[in-house]
Amino acid sequence: MQSKAHTQATSRRRDRRRQRERALADLAERQHGVVSRGQLKTLGFGDGAIKSRLQSQQLHRIHRGVYAVGRRRVDMRGNWLAAVLACGDGAVLSHRSAAALWGLMRPRWSPVDVTSGHGRPGKRKDIRLHRSSLDDDERAVEAGIPVVSVARTLLDIAEAVDEERLRHAFEEADRLKLLHLPELRHVCARAGRRKGLRALRRLISAALAPPPGRSPLENRFAEFYRRHLADLPEPLANVLVLGYEVDAYWPSHRLMIEMDSWENHSHRAAFEHDRSRDIAMQAAGYRVIHLTHRQLETEAPRIATHLRNLLAPDRFPTNSLRT
Repeated sequence: MQSKAHTQATSRRRDRRRQRERALADLAERQHGVVSRGQLKTLGFGDGAIKSRLQSQQLHRIHRGVYAVGRRRVDMRGNWLAAVLACGDGAVLSHRSAAALWGLMRPRWSPVDVTSGHGRPGKRKDIRLHRSSLDDDERAVEAGIPVVSVARTLLDIAEAVDEERLRHAFEEADRLKLLHLPELRHVCARAGRRKGLRALRRLISAALAPPPGRSPLENRFAEFYRRHLADLPEPLANVLVLGYEVDAYWPSHRLMIEMDSWENHSHRAAFEHDRSRDIAMQAAGYRVIHLTHRQLETEAPRIATHLRNLLAPDRFPTNSLRT
C-alpha cells in the first residue's frame, strides 16, 4: 500500500505537469503556434521531454531550436515568428517581411527577412539574416512578433525594392495612418549613406509639401486635377459623408473619389472597411470611384475625360437624394 506522502508527491508531480502543459498551450496560442527550445526549457521541459515530444509528433521542427506545437504547418505569422526565434535574442522581423506584417507590401513565405545585432549575415534555409544594430525606437511588436518600426521598415526596403514599390509602401503606410514623418526623418538622419536613402528622402520632401490635411496620394490627385480639370469646380476634400471620411466629393453630383495605393489591398482590415463603406454609399445613392496612383500617372488623360463626363452639368444621378 502506498503511503500518504508518496500519494501526495505523485499528485504534486501530476499538477506540475498539467501546469506546464497549460503554460505551453497558452504560449503557443500567443505565438501563432510556435515556441523556441529556450522557452520550453523556461517552462520546465528538459531535453528528454522535448525529444519525447518530437518523437510523438507533439512538436514539429521548423528551424533549429524552434518548433510548431501540435501541428506540422503554421500560418504566415507563425512562419515569421519562427524565423525571428531561430535567430536568437534581440532578433526582429525586417525588410520585406516587416513591410508585409505592417500591411505595406504583399506577403511571401520565404525567405523571411530578419535583422539581428549578431550572427553572420546572409541567407540560410528560408531565412535571410541582416546584421545591424537597432535603436530602441526602431523596434516594435506587432501581432506578438518583434519587428522593426514602420519608419525603419521603409528605410530597409528602400535599398531592396525599386522606387515604384517604395512609393507604394510609403503611400500605404500613409493610408493606414502608420506614417510618422518626424520619426522617419530621424531614422534617415542616422542612416549614413545607405542605398535607397535618396529616393526615400524625395518621398518625405513631397509629403511635407502638401497643404495641411492632405496625404501624399491626395496631393497627387490635387495636382492631377489642377493640370487636367482646372476649369471644373474643385471637390470638397476630406469631408464626412454618412459618417465616413472621403477624399474628394462633389455634392451636386453625389460623386466621390477614393485614392488607393493599389487595387487589391494587402491589409485585410482596410480592404473590408473600404468595401463596407462603398456598399453604404451606393445604397444611399452616391457614386464611388477608386483611383490609384498608377492610374493618375499612366492614364491621366483617359481618367480626366471620364471625370469630365461624370461632372457634366446634365449628369446628375437619376436616383439622387438631396444632401
